[in-house]
Amino acid sequence: MKYILKTKGTAKIPNYIQIRDENFQLIKHCTINKSVQVFKELDIVIVEENTLDFIENLPFGKLIAVDN
Repeated sequence: MKYILKTKGTAKIPNYIQIRDENFQLIKHCTINKSVQVFKELDIVIVEENTLDFIENLPFGKLIAVDN
């Protein structure tokens, strides 16, 4: 099980995605634009048709559990 956390950026800093393992240790920290590629690298499967739309619609600051 992995966890996804979306963090809000500022005017100069983009929004980020954190991917954490079952012990909540940080595995990857990336911008939303690169998250689809990172999901493929880590074999994280999103049930939604468009992974980028899924990520865009995630709430900020809420851990979302995903099975891989």
